[in-house]
Amino acid sequence: MRVGLLQLTSGDRPEVNLPITLDMINQAAAQGAEVVITPEVTNCVSISRAHQMDVLRAEEDDQTLRAIRALAKKQQIWVILGSIAVKTSDPDGRFANRQFVINPAGDIAARYDKMHMFDVSLSETESYRESAGYRPGKDAVVASIAGVKVGLSICYDLRFPYLYRDLAQSGAKVLIVPSAFSVPTGAAHWEVLLRARAIETGCFVLAPAQTGDHKGRRTYGHSQSV
Repeated sequence: MRVGLLQLTSGDRPEVNLPITLDMINQAAAQGAEVVITPEVTNCVSISRAHQMDVLRAEEDDQTLRAIRALAKKQQIWVILGSIAVKTSDPDGRFANRQFVINPAGDIAARYDKMHMFDVSLSETESYRESAGYRPGKDAVVASIAGVKVGLSICYDLRFPYLYRDLAQSGAKVLIVPSAFSVPTGAAHWEVLLRARAIETGCFVLAPAQTGDHKGRRTYGHSQSV
């Protein structure tokens, strides 16, 4: 299986990010990729909840998901949309950080909502409270891609080894870890954690990542296959 990992610098406007993502998927398909995986929050990286309320949509109305489903069908490839931020019907207005497995017919074969929220203080000036804007998922998910079972996860999930043990025990041979790691934690922990999850489970690990500056936030990049 030939896999393409996309490394993006998504901004806070989904309509601007989308053509860049579509072009990169086309490039990967042209190079023979049968599966293409995008990073976490492919559609929108923003630290402003007010802005997210303005530009994000519910799953059924999301332009990024709709366009990538159409492209997967056109190119006859699998696309794992690492995650997009989508609106939910939750009374508190929190979003979902949701991953989609899209088959070559353009259908959604599996969904996974990020379970572990990135609530950390990195320094006096840099802190994150993902749970303030996103509600955590409840269920681990194993999907089948062209006969290969893959375990789904997103970014901060990487720090919870029992999730990956459960995915492997459920039959996963490949672990998917799309991410938007911060620069300090990425430099310190990204590669070693990916290698640890691979060693512990005996699985391959595929980890596309956001990289660069995102209007007040920086991500580490260094997409990896382990």
